[in-house]
Order: sequence, then structure tokens, then C-alpha cells
Amino acid sequence: MNQSFLYTALSLTAYSPPGLLNYVFFVLCLLLDPNLHKPMYTFLLHLALNGIVGSCAVCPKVMQSLLSRDPFISYGGCLLQVLFVNVYTLCAYAILAVMAYDRYISICKPLQYHTIITPGRVRVLLAAAYLFPVGLTASQVYLTSQLPLCRFAVNKMFCDNLVVVKLACFRRDLDNVYGLFIVCSLVLFPFVCVLLSYMQILSVSWRASKASQRKALSTCAPHLIIFINFSTIILYSVLYNRRDSVSVLGNFLNSTLFALLPPLFHPLVYGLRTKEIQRSIQKLLLAAPPRLGPAPPHLRVAPVDRSPHPASRRPGS
Repeated sequence: MNQSFLYTALSLTAYSPPGLLNYVFFVLCLLLDPNLHKPMYTFLLHLALNGIVGSCAVCPKVMQSLLSRDPFISYGGCLLQVLFVNVYTLCAYAILAVMAYDRYISICKPLQYHTIITPGRVRVLLAAAYLFPVGLTASQVYLTSQLPLCRFAVNKMFCDNLVVVKLACFRRDLDNVYGLFIVCSLVLFPFVCVLLSYMQILSVSWRASKASQRKALSTCAPHLIIFINFSTIILYSVLYNRRDSVSVLGNFLNSTLFALLPPLFHPLVYGLRTKEIQRSIQKLLLAAPPRLGPAPPHLRVAPVDRSPHPASRRPGS
């Protein structure tokens, strides 16, 4: 790889001069509340942490560029952004697939749940959900970095692998095959796993009682909502990135959906749909100060007799 490319400045032409739209999007980025990323469950915790990775990969540079008249990013910084954006996307899909497997065991094999979903197996599943996306993405970014650049204008608000490949003087079949392999193994395969899990859950719930069906729906609804939402956003982003010319509003919408909506939306969905989190929030918001009841016998203090002592009374009084 030619090391000089790492310090080549790429022009981000998707940014307009500082104006109302730039300031509005800057404020939206600033309102990303880290307190929303505190879920109560292990898998949701990692999904939220992964959302923070995605936001940090996109939002700081976007916010800086929104207030700059000449937005630039180094080629090395662009490749680093590609790495973290892909890790965020692929790890999220892997974690959602792991969560679907957890829901499948919980509903279809409830008596075996604690023997199957052990702490050790949770660590193995999470390790796989991180190691495979990170390893494959790092290899893809390395292959992309070997391409010589002939263009230096990026008509997007942030870098992704396809954007960088379009800047190259030529494209190799190896890059296309490897990208297709990543999509099949880390997008389509998790997608199929989630579908199969919910088909089994639906089959078991269909034969269960009404109460069991309601419990299954309550358990699976947050995950299903998040999975559909995230899949829709990723599909939109993929179609958007394949366009050569897009408007400023289109760039703004894609960046908002991809970098801001999932990290904010996912904790809110679980907070609104999960009874344990609802009870915790209600307890926090509606907690009243404890009432002062009678003190225990060993802490009671006898009342003080303030009347004059008989010996101190005057005669005849």
C-alpha cells in the first residue's frame, strides 16, 4: 500500500455551507443521551454498546463537518470510519441473531433454558458475535486500502466501503467476491437464523394457551420490533449508498437513520415493552418518602414530665 494515501485529504461534498439544516442536525447529534444506553440484560447491554460504537464512528466527524466551511477527512481517517461503521452494522446483526436464539430457547425449551444458556455459552456466543465481524471487516478494509485512488470527492456525510471503492482507479473481482461473502455470512445468515427462530416460536405459541401466547408476545415483541427497524434502516442505507448523486436532505436523512435512530430507539423500545424495566422506572419516578411509623420499643423515648417536682412545691400550693 502506498503510505502517502493515508494522508490524502478527501473532499466531503455532501456538506453544504453552514446553515439552518447543518445546525439542526448538529443539535440532534448533540442530544444523543448516553443514559439511554443502560439496559438490564446482557445481550441488550452489548447491543447498546455496539450502538455507541456506531454513533461515535459517525457523529463526531459529522458534527465537526457541519460547522466547517471546508469539510475534509484524511484517507486513513476515512478507512477507520469504514472499519467501525461495518463493525457496528455486522455486530448488531450478529447480536440480534444471538438474542433470537435466546428467545427461541426461552419459549420453546423453557425447562432446559438454564442448562443451555449458561454463562459460559453466553460468553462464547458474544465472542463469536464480535470476532467474526471484526476479523472479516478488518480484512475487507485492508483489501480496500490497496486500491489506488483516482477521485477524491465523497458525496456522502460519512465514509463506507462502497464509497471508497468508487474512488479507486479500478475494481477487482476479489473485492466483489469478498464483499458478497461478508453479506452472505454476516447479514443473510443471521437474518435466516432470526426467521427460523421466530417460525419455531410461532409454531410452539400457536399450540399454547392464551396466557402463554401473551407472555411469548410480550417477551419477543421488543426484539422483533428492533430487528425489523434495524433491517429496514440497513436496507435503506445500502440502496442509498449505491446512488451516485443524492440531495443534501437525502444525506441528512440517511445519516440520522443510520447513526442516531438505532442507538436511541432500541433502549426506548425495551424500556417501554419490558415489564421489569417499566417497574424499575415506576419505582424510581413514583417512589415516595417513607412514612414515619412508631419507633421500635428499644428506641422509644419516655415523655418528659415538665410539671414541678413534688419536693419543690411551696407549702400550701
